Formats: sequence, C-alpha cells, structure tokens
Amino acid sequence: MSKVKTSFFCQNCGTQYAKWQGQCNACKEWNTIAEEIIQKQEKVAWKSEPTSTGKAPRPLKITEIDSAQEIRMDTTDGELNRVLGGGIVPGSLTLLGGEPGIGKSTLLLQISLKLPYKTLYVSGEESQKQIKMRAERITPDSDNCYILTETKTQNIFKQIEAIQPEIVIIDSIQTLHTDYIESTAGSISQIRETTAELIKFAKETNIPVILIGHITKDGNIAGPKILEHMVDTVLQFEGDRNHVYRILRSLKNRFGSTAELGIYEMLGSGLREVSNPSEILISHKDEEMSGTAIATTMEGMRPLMIEIQSLVSTAVYGTPQRSTTGYNAKRLNMILAVLEKRAGFRLGAKDVFLNVTGGISVDDPAIDLAVVAAILSSNEDIPVTKGFCFAGEVGLSGEIRPVNRVDQRIQEAEKLGFNTIFVSKYNKIALKNTGIKIELVAKIEDVASFLFG
Repeated sequence: MSKVKTSFFCQNCGTQYAKWQGQCNACKEWNTIAEEIIQKQEKVAWKSEPTSTGKAPRPLKITEIDSAQEIRMDTTDGELNRVLGGGIVPGSLTLLGGEPGIGKSTLLLQISLKLPYKTLYVSGEESQKQIKMRAERITPDSDNCYILTETKTQNIFKQIEAIQPEIVIIDSIQTLHTDYIESTAGSISQIRETTAELIKFAKETNIPVILIGHITKDGNIAGPKILEHMVDTVLQFEGDRNHVYRILRSLKNRFGSTAELGIYEMLGSGLREVSNPSEILISHKDEEMSGTAIATTMEGMRPLMIEIQSLVSTAVYGTPQRSTTGYNAKRLNMILAVLEKRAGFRLGAKDVFLNVTGGISVDDPAIDLAVVAAILSSNEDIPVTKGFCFAGEVGLSGEIRPVNRVDQRIQEAEKLGFNTIFVSKYNKIALKNTGIKIELVAKIEDVASFLFG
C-alpha cells in the first residue's frame, strides 16, 4: 500500500491548497478549507476489459472518422427529449440539478418507470419502500425498473455487472463514496473521484448515466466546479413552490442546443408534460385590464406567448421604485429612460413594477415592445385591445429593431387566435396571406399613437 496523502480543499469552490489557511484566495470565503485524504491505495473502481488487439488507439485523420449520427435512446418524455436534443446519447453522463423538493427524483423515477430499457435506479437518500410508495402514486408497476439503495460505488458496480442495465440513474452524486478516498460523502474529493469512476464506466460500456446533484444556497450545483466540466450535459430543474409549473433548462449540452426549454405541471400523480405552454402562460380573463400586454418569445425552436404585467403609480416615498419579476431590471431601467428621453413620457417620478406571469424568466429582447405597451397602458390607464400581441426589440434611440424567427412568432400568434401583431418594419417577413394582421412599426411613438391615440 502506498503512503496516505492528504491535501486541503475549499468546500465552497474546490480550490486545492498545500496547507490550511483561514480564507480561500479564490472565492474569498472564510473557514471553508478542510483537510481530506486524497489517496489511500493504488486501485481503480471500474476496470476496463482489454482490447482484442491489445494495441493502444492510434490517431486518425479527421476525414477518416465516421461521421454517422449518434443513435439516441428515446426517453418517452417529449419535454426531456427536446431539452436533451432528441434523447439520451449512449455512454453519456447527464447531471440534473435543482432546489430541494422541486421534483428531481420524481421526474427521473417517472421516466425510469416508463422507459422501454432495463433501468437501474440507485438511491442513496431513500429506502426502497419510500421509492415504491412514490412509484405507486406516479404510474403502474414496471418490469424494466430495478431499485437499489446503496452509496458505495464498488457495490453499485457489482450490481450493475449482475443486472446488466441499459441506463443507470444515481440519486444523488453527493451521497456516493468510494473506498479509495477516505473522506466523507459529499466532500470535494469524493464527488470528483466517484464522478470519475462513473465516467470511466459509462464511456467503456456505452451505458448512459444520469446523476442528480444538490445545489447550494446560491443556486449553484454543490461540489467542485469541475463536476460540471466532467459531465456531458447539465440540466437545471426550476420552479416556484407557489406555482404548479416546473421548467427544465439545459445549461450545458455536448450533443445539442442549450436554448431549449421543457415545461411540466406538478400533479398528485407526478409531472405532466405541457405541450402547449402558451395557454398556461397567458391568464384567461373576461374583462380587459390596463397594464397587460402579450409578447411572443422563442425558447430554442419553440415559440411561446407570454403575458407581461405592469403597474405604474406615483412614487410616495420620494425615490421611485423599480421592481421586476422574470425580467432584467437593468433592461427595464433602459426602456424607461428611452420612454422618457425619446417619447416624452414622464415616468421618472413614478414607481414601476413589472411581472412575467407563470413564474418564468425571459431573456429574449423581443419582449421589449410588449414591456413598453404594458407600461404605457398602466400609465395611461387604458387597456391594450384584446387580440393584440408584440414582437420587437427597443433600441436606445427609440427605434423598434427586428427580431429573429419572426415568421414562427407570427404563426404561433395566429394559431392562438390573436388578430394583430406588432413587429418592426425592418423585419423581412416571408409569410403570405396570413389570417393575422401584421402592423409594421418603426418607433415607440408609432406604437403609442396606435394603441392610445
């Protein structure tokens, strides 16, 4: 046996030090550096089988490499397939993070019960009876799903060899530990070593592995940052406890786009896929109210219709308040400055509150025009005509700038029954004979005069 080696790691950011010190130089946090044993014996957890030729791989010219598209495994979940880019890639490692209780375990258990592949669900946090109770609530029993409650990677690999699953799900990576690192589960060294063992296993057996990861109070995935670099895909499961809707985003994806979005509804029987999110993001009301406007936005290749709500009132406490939910606060300040300078609206002494309904956050600049319409509607106390929607970016000179994929936005608005859409006159629109009226506008003043006379 080799000599035991120790090192000091920051438990917040993962920076390694030769000796203990009070403050981490990287993240500036105090008392986060702890000693960990990083080597006990020269062993590996997963041993690859020797190749038939016994030769090391040789370099190939890029023209010699087979460019055939990777076959993906269908998860039977349309939202997850969309976010992953079409399904699970064999041999890949996927990391799913999110707040406690948001539904990460429910989502993956629900998918593992419906998969047509033999699946091993490894839980280090719940007993088999707890998982069985949740499974009975979600879906009928499945003959393809095996449940294992284990935290030691060596025992997990033994069961994998015995069962021969086609997909492995780990809940969660922070609960695993290996015999070859003597530190507590969830520490920097254990997370790095157990993830490395799972990567070696996945790449050599071509079996995909899905990991659940805890997050810190700052919203980042717990453990070293290298964890996110090691895996192939990082997914974020978001939502508000006060809303029944959950959003699945891709933060990193080596096999597809990171712009796609999946939406679920949390029910007593599990998570339901929301195939038409525009209907849930727009509130249904009989009477027209001032301060609301409908925007068309794009999340990846999917067009969405979202409702922007605004409240403009006289500032009572001197300094006006600027508050946003689901929208960039700095961009709101920029739009208010444009309205003040270019369009002559006196909003400098008024409180402005802005909300994107449905509990989602939107970064698409194409919703700027709807934000302007909602603010002016609340300021004038005149409702925007029902059936109007907006797609345009606002520039610093007050001009309405063109947005991308305008044809898809127009088609989505027409499909949902809107009769007029406001877009920039500089957009090139290829659609002909549409059932929706397209209003081309160049400046904010054009929109204001059209809506409020």
